[in-house]
Amino acid sequence: MSTENEGTEVPATPPTPSAPPTPPSTPTPESTTSAPTHPGTTPEPAPEPTPAPTTAQTPASPASPPPAPAPADAPTVAHASAPGHAPAPEQVGAAAASGAGWPPPPPAVPAWGAPPPPAAHAPAAPRRRTGGLVAAVLAAALVAGGIGGGIGYWAAQRGDDGGSSTTVSSSEAPAAFKRDPGTVAAVAAQALPSVVTIQAKSGGSQGGESEGGTGTGFVYDQEGHIVTNNHVVASAADGGTLSVTFPDGKSYDAEVVGRAEGYDVAVLKLTNAPKGLKPLPLGNSDKVAVGDSTIAIGAPFGLSNTVTTGIISAKNRPVASGDASGGSNSYMSALQTDASINPGNSGGPLLDASGAVIGINSAIQSTGSGFGQTQAGSIGLGFAIPVNQAKNVAQQLIKTGKPVYPVIGATVNMNEKGEGATIASQGSGGTSSVTANGPAAKAGLKAGDVITAFDDHPIDSGPTLISEIWTHKPGDSVKITYERDGKTATATVTLGERTGDN
Repeated sequence: MSTENEGTEVPATPPTPSAPPTPPSTPTPESTTSAPTHPGTTPEPAPEPTPAPTTAQTPASPASPPPAPAPADAPTVAHASAPGHAPAPEQVGAAAASGAGWPPPPPAVPAWGAPPPPAAHAPAAPRRRTGGLVAAVLAAALVAGGIGGGIGYWAAQRGDDGGSSTTVSSSEAPAAFKRDPGTVAAVAAQALPSVVTIQAKSGGSQGGESEGGTGTGFVYDQEGHIVTNNHVVASAADGGTLSVTFPDGKSYDAEVVGRAEGYDVAVLKLTNAPKGLKPLPLGNSDKVAVGDSTIAIGAPFGLSNTVTTGIISAKNRPVASGDASGGSNSYMSALQTDASINPGNSGGPLLDASGAVIGINSAIQSTGSGFGQTQAGSIGLGFAIPVNQAKNVAQQLIKTGKPVYPVIGATVNMNEKGEGATIASQGSGGTSSVTANGPAAKAGLKAGDVITAFDDHPIDSGPTLISEIWTHKPGDSVKITYERDGKTATATVTLGERTGDN
């Protein structure tokens, strides 16, 4: 039996032979096609073959045995054999197993002159399961892509206002953004409208250029009083002019109400004060602690409305500074801050984290001018007059126009440092260094005594002693520790007073 057409379809109508006529050919069994197996799986063993009737039989011949019946289900082969070749070993084994006679009948030979039968084409190899998996994945991707595209189109349609921007905006516009209380931005926004820039110009000679400078001040009360440093307005105090500019750009003329050279405090008043002035709240400088946050506002180098931040880096720092006009030195037991303070910041407020004034920026420590600069800048050592002291001075200036200083009634050496404040051997002009019936004399102090502590604050020099004295008011009683002839003693002094700077 031929296996030439196993697995392929037999043509229904053979081609018409050419002359001479073809004698009857050996009948071939009806081609059977086994059920296809699933790709990628091993075919199950075929069941016991069942004899099937042949569709055509050859005429009886005494010389050849009858053909063996063909099995109903034969295993699917991977590919078809070429015409005219012997059956594959697997086929021989299959025939032997089915009980067919041996040797198998020879393949059918076409009649003489007849065209050879068409060659059987190898059946296409079954698709592997991966093909189905890829198809499923592609289908799923197409479905997902379609859903995503549909959602995107729906969202675009809903958000399309006719050419509107597709950029993402913040949920709140900057104008509606509110700063939390206590932040630098919130404190600055609250304080800036009450901080002013001061332009001071001296009278000068006729036809000559007037001298002046720029400083800072802040609103003290609703009557139009402005508090600043004395050295900011000293050049315009006698025949000069003063102008005050607010952050909104409005300027007003001002005049000096009073100046305290020793405290370096001055009070101005606007000649035509506008209504609705908002004074800055005053804090308590005695409650300030090292490490507290600070905010300084001023016009460094003429740059108005500048805000800088820092901390309180020290307290009770003795500072003696002189103004540019060559006037008397000022002494303060200052608050030290590392907030950036430069020329032009003088007279501006030093604020705490709540926005209350704790000091008036007055002086800086610098390394000196250099590299072509005419003025030194901040190196992180700024000094402010404690607001408790400045408040007392401002109130006195507004009330009387003159400062009042507490005194001990003794002249001390201002040049020596490190051993305390030594009471000089004599005062100015050859007078006694200890005022008769003055506070020091009543406490038993004498020339040559070295004061080492004032109300428990260490004293290392004359300027330090004056700085501590001026943190008090006339009439206060303080304890003084001093040395005399190598022995330490204490005394209680009731402070006296001196009016004016002369």
